[in-house]
Amino acid sequence: MNLLKKKQLFNCYDGFEPSGRMHIAQGIMKAINVNKITKAGGVFTFWVADWFALLNNKMGGDLHKIQVVGRYFVEVWKAAGMDLSNVRFLWASKEINSRPDEYWSRVMDISRTNNITRIKKCCTIMGRGEGDDMPSSQMLYPCMQCADVFFLKADVCQLGLDQRKVNMLARDYCTDPVKPVILSHHMLMGLKQGQAKMSKSDPDSAIFMEDSAKDVERKISKGFCPEGVVTENPIIDYVKYVVMPAFENRFVVPLRQEDKTYVDKLYTSYADIEADFKSGALHPSDLKPAVAKAINKLLQPVRDHFTNDPYARNLLETIKRWQAELTSLR
Repeated sequence: MNLLKKKQLFNCYDGFEPSGRMHIAQGIMKAINVNKITKAGGVFTFWVADWFALLNNKMGGDLHKIQVVGRYFVEVWKAAGMDLSNVRFLWASKEINSRPDEYWSRVMDISRTNNITRIKKCCTIMGRGEGDDMPSSQMLYPCMQCADVFFLKADVCQLGLDQRKVNMLARDYCTDPVKPVILSHHMLMGLKQGQAKMSKSDPDSAIFMEDSAKDVERKISKGFCPEGVVTENPIIDYVKYVVMPAFENRFVVPLRQEDKTYVDKLYTSYADIEADFKSGALHPSDLKPAVAKAINKLLQPVRDHFTNDPYARNLLETIKRWQAELTSLR
């Protein structure tokens, strides 16, 4: 609140590695969060972290392919309902090369003032365990990501909870009494039992932004959804963090009656959905089709864009081909 009082327009950033197809958390959830921030007076910077993806060996460590994926990400957000009026996309490689002294002196200072143990703990931001064998290039990654906060003059870091360690590194490093605000978003669960978050390596663990309607229906139908249990339930997770926010807390579920007819029930709060699910008034067999229908409604503009726009269609076809080639080499 103090930030909103002091600055009419505040700077918020999120960095993303271009790394294959985009799932619904990166697409719809991100659009929801960005729209909230820009509506509150934020200028949102997407840091297209192509060099970071290279350090993390994404797309086989091919920078050209990484940059093509970055352009695909931008096309998805254009079609996903994101208000781009106060949004800018900056490419890490281009921006760093335009101000190298400023950037690399900051990276060196961060590495000089932190020990290896602290930096290795931050390496989990790349999906790596602290004890994993890793190339030395990946030790640069947390220092660079920490430097990004200051290089972009970010007032707010709006990244996932999995990035919290490096965000706290930035706050601890900051000598200014006004430190960057850490606004971490929820990590959407994977659709299978026991998956704390989605995995791009497991296509059935997530909904992807250009999945067909049948793909969505199949994945949601198979999704783990124990009756009456809301904790560690990915379908409930989708309702809470995707469906309800995207539809401004208006979600219709057809409820099956004893005579096998259906009566529509309008939910206007997540709390009511949770209460009905816990009590058994809302059954997974009723909830799942309604969730699939809602998600398909959200994804249809993206499907249309990648079907009708030749540039976007070519990007997606190219990425799918590259991913198939990389998979065949494993």
